[in-house]
Amino acid sequence: MPAPQLIWFRNDLRLADHAAVRAAAAAGPVVALFVLDDETPAQPPEGAPPGWRQGWRRGAAQRWWLHHSLASLAKSLEARGGTLVLRRGACGEVVPAVAAEIGAAAVHTLSHYEPWALAQQAAVAAATTLHLHDGVLLARPDSVRTGSDSRYRIFTPWWRRLLEQMPPALPQPAPAHIAFAPPPASDALAEWGLLPTAPNWATGFTVWTPGEAGAEARLAAFVDVASGYDVARNLPSQDGTSSLSPHFAMGEISVASVWHAVAATGPAAEPYLRELGWRDFATNILEQFPAHGDAPGREAFTRFAFRDDPAGLKAWQQGQTGYPIVDAGMRQLWATGWMHNRVRMIAASFLVKHLLIDWRHGERWFWDCLVDADLAANSLGWQWVMGSGVDSSPFNRVFAPLSQSAKFHAADYIRQWVPELRKLSDAALHNPAENGGAPGYPKPLIGHEFARGRALAAYSAARG
Repeated sequence: MPAPQLIWFRNDLRLADHAAVRAAAAAGPVVALFVLDDETPAQPPEGAPPGWRQGWRRGAAQRWWLHHSLASLAKSLEARGGTLVLRRGACGEVVPAVAAEIGAAAVHTLSHYEPWALAQQAAVAAATTLHLHDGVLLARPDSVRTGSDSRYRIFTPWWRRLLEQMPPALPQPAPAHIAFAPPPASDALAEWGLLPTAPNWATGFTVWTPGEAGAEARLAAFVDVASGYDVARNLPSQDGTSSLSPHFAMGEISVASVWHAVAATGPAAEPYLRELGWRDFATNILEQFPAHGDAPGREAFTRFAFRDDPAGLKAWQQGQTGYPIVDAGMRQLWATGWMHNRVRMIAASFLVKHLLIDWRHGERWFWDCLVDADLAANSLGWQWVMGSGVDSSPFNRVFAPLSQSAKFHAADYIRQWVPELRKLSDAALHNPAENGGAPGYPKPLIGHEFARGRALAAYSAARG
C-alpha cells in the first residue's frame, strides 16, 4: 500500500475544487489535518513599522465561524469514512510531527499569502516534503505582471491584465472516492473554546450557515439575482450582495466556482466579477507590502495628525454617533458579524475623516467583529478609504453620511438596526437632529461641514 498523504487544511475548508485534496487522494490514503495556529509569532517583514502584528489571532467573530466550519468539514469527511484530525500549536512543528507520526510521504496544502501563512509554509517545507497547490485565488499574485515584468500596484490596469488569464479553469468536484489512512489522536473541537461563553454575543449569527453546503446554497441564491447586482449592491435595505465573503474567508467555496456560476448569468455579471478581481488584487498588494495592515502606503500619511479620542471611538464602535446610517452599520456588524459593503465605506470614512481617529483602530475592530475578516481585503479597504493606500481613494473624498443615507434609500435598513428611529418618516430619519430628534437617540458627535474642513486641514498639514 502507498504511504499516506497528509492534507493540511487551512482557510480552505472544503472538498470540492480543492487541488490539495485531489492530489493527495490520487497519491494514496490520506489523513486530513487542521492546525489551530493563530498565536505563533511570525517574523516581521523587512521594513515593518513599530507595532507590526508579529503575532496574530483570529477575531472573536471568525472564531465562531471557524468552529462551525470545522464541524461541517468533519461531517463531510465522516460521511466518506474519514476523520478530521485537530491539533493546536505552531504549524511548523505540528504538521511535520503529524506527518512523521503517520509515515506520510508528503504534505499537501493550498498556497496562502498572509505574512504568517508564508512563514508557516516555509517552516513546514523545511521539515518535510510539502506540495503547494493553487486554489485560493483566481490567479497567483506574481502571475499578473506588466509588460516590463513588474508587479501592478493600481487596480484598473491590473484588472485588464488579469482578464487575459480569465476565465479560471473549470472547478473540479470533490474526488469520487477518498481512501483514508488510520488517523492519529485528535483534539476535541469543543475544547478549543472558539464559541463565546456568557454572555453569548453571537445569537444574531444564526443568519449564517457556515460550511461548504452553506456556501453552495448562498451561491445558488445569489445567481438568481446576480443580474441586478450593479444597482442593488449599493442599497442597504435590499439583499442585493452575494454575502459570500465569509465563505471565501474560510475557503468553503472556490473563487473559480463562483466566477463560472455568476459569469453564466450574462453580461450583467461583470460588476460582480470585478469584485472577485478586487479580492485577488488585495492579496496582490499584501504580498508585495506585508505590513499593509499597519503601515500607510503613502509617505505623507506617516505624518498625519490623528486625534486621540477614546470616547469617539467607543461611540463609533457601539453605533452611537448620531449619524443613523453609520450607527445602523455598526450595530449590524455587532449583531451579525457582517456589514453591508456600501455602509462599510461610509462608517470607515466617518471614523477616519469626521473623527480623525487612526484607521488602524477601525481595522482592528473590524478584524475582531467580522465573520469575513481577511487581512488583505480589510487593510486594502481601510487604506483605500483613508487615502493612504498604494491604490486608494483621494483623501478629500469625504463621504457625507446624511446625503449618502438618502441617496441609497437606507430608511428601512436604519429602521431595522436603529429602533429608536423606527417611528420617524423616511425624510426625517436620515437626519433626526434637524427634525426634532428621537427619544434615546444621541445628537451627532460632530457637524459634517466642520468635520470635513478639519479633515482637509489635517491632510494639508501632513502633505507639508
